[in-house]
Amino acid sequence: MTPSSAAPPYLDFDPAARRLRLDPHEPGFVQNPYETYAWLHKTSRTFFWEDYGFWCFGGYDDVSRLLRDRRFGREFPGGYRAGAAASGERGHLAAFDSVEANSMLELEPPVHTRLRTLVNRAFVSRQVERLRPRIESLANELVDRFEADGRVDLLPSYAAPLPITVIAEMLGVPVEMGPQLLDWSHDMVAMYMHGRTRKTEENANAAAAAFSDFLRSYVAERRKHPGDDLLSLLISAHEDGQKLTEDELVSSAILLLNAGHEATVHQTGNAVNAILAQSGDVRRFFATPEATAATVEECLRFDAPLHMFTRYAYGEIEAGDGVTVKPGEEVGLLLACANRDPLAFAEPTRFDPGRPDQKNASFGAGIHFCIGAPLARLELQASLKVLFDRLPGIKLAEEPRFRDTYHFHGLEQLKVRF
Repeated sequence: MTPSSAAPPYLDFDPAARRLRLDPHEPGFVQNPYETYAWLHKTSRTFFWEDYGFWCFGGYDDVSRLLRDRRFGREFPGGYRAGAAASGERGHLAAFDSVEANSMLELEPPVHTRLRTLVNRAFVSRQVERLRPRIESLANELVDRFEADGRVDLLPSYAAPLPITVIAEMLGVPVEMGPQLLDWSHDMVAMYMHGRTRKTEENANAAAAAFSDFLRSYVAERRKHPGDDLLSLLISAHEDGQKLTEDELVSSAILLLNAGHEATVHQTGNAVNAILAQSGDVRRFFATPEATAATVEECLRFDAPLHMFTRYAYGEIEAGDGVTVKPGEEVGLLLACANRDPLAFAEPTRFDPGRPDQKNASFGAGIHFCIGAPLARLELQASLKVLFDRLPGIKLAEEPRFRDTYHFHGLEQLKVRF
């Protein structure tokens, strides 16, 4: 293959076969994937990404359609265990597989429907909006801790502790366990990264085992002494007489803990970085509740924390744009690429909370639409407004760099001064 003259220098593309060769660890791509996305929108919005081994779709309409297409799903045909077995020897991943096999994120109806209905009922019963005063209070407490210093790395001091504290409080597990929960979560999430190693897998399995043991002890305690926390509600939640099994309960709690902070941490950092790049008084983005909500939606579109979501084909399917996939094959849906589609957004590279075409693919769509989207939006609205209201003179102290963790897109650090 030869690189197109208009292509970024770190990729190769065969236009006849629509085959892309691009190492997702390539530094230029890690720091600015949007350069490649813009080129793909002009060149080929559908392509076979050789480094992953499957067809990818980057157009907004295609991504939205395929997320909702029930001929595709998250669950490997034949079930998670069948997919795990097909990937080779996995004795060293027994604990990780036990958690994932019961995760609603990796399941399809009817099991997914039952799990999501039970979990969503317990989740919604918390009435997420009622958490706004607590989140605002927590955000102010965090700013209080570093305001006098004049500079701080916002990721460990603000972006990370807020969502993990909120989800720990919601579930009813000790907030002081936050750092340990983060470590377990990071080790498990690393399994989804491109090019994982045996060490990555061993760390993920150890984390899954420890995480599960920790939660089982709290489930046993909540069974004896239920409270008004989410863990107690999950234990008692039922639909048509069906309750969560203990394995399902543990997997659901781990999913909520992991999903309840991982993406929000990245999105908070990405949002602050994007807002600081704008001229003028940044407080204008948070002048009213409507402005705050619109700003958060634009942050979600402009620099999303999750760039790729995959689906398995459940038959021989014409997926679109002339691409036919066979049963069991994966497709990659490029959420962040879709969010910059010039056919869906006017001036997609411009940060504009007031845009009339405001929408995004960042939470997915269809039956796997992010169950924690209302909480994530609330956390972002409250934390960003408090930060910029409290520190209106905030500026970057160092040029931030993104972590080499495609398809989870987040900063290594976010050092600011004020």
